Amino acid sequence: MEIILPFFLLISISFNYMGHRNLVSADDTLIKTQCHNAEVLEACIQCVKSDPRSQSADKVGIATIVITCISNKAVTLESNMTVLALSVHDKDLKLVLQDCQKELSNAKTNLTTAMDRLKSKDYDQTNYLLNHALQKEFDCKKNVGDLQYTLPTTVLNDMTIYEELSEAAMRIIDRFL
Repeated sequence: MEIILPFFLLISISFNYMGHRNLVSADDTLIKTQCHNAEVLEACIQCVKSDPRSQSADKVGIATIVITCISNKAVTLESNMTVLALSVHDKDLKLVLQDCQKELSNAKTNLTTAMDRLKSKDYDQTNYLLNHALQKEFDCKKNVGDLQYTLPTTVLNDMTIYEELSEAAMRIIDRFL
């Protein structure tokens, strides 16, 4: 069974990486190098170039921007789960979607803390927190799938980007160690 939301609801809660569409000029070589090492080139480059800070970003700055993109996706997914939970009648699914919303809110907290750890050069703890935030999204997807429901394509696409950028951030940060 697929969950279908009115088109206007998904449009209103689905954002691009940074909430704006302008791509800025940046150090393309450094961005491409960092994103190439992350193995999800397109998603990573789009995320980094969407942020004005990329103009002067070093490697840590690029990692910070990617974490910001992940955090923005967590907010979008949290909002999506809230809307989905309000729109379904199945009690079990409603509970799972509400749990997803709570877990994605916790993931956002982990991502905020990860950014603080990155700034203090605690790279192991940064990656630990990124992995923990990623696991919350994986658990949500699994729990919804266990009920044999299919999330809307836009939500699944946001989840894929969340996963790709999480992996990218961890790979970028691994190179600092």
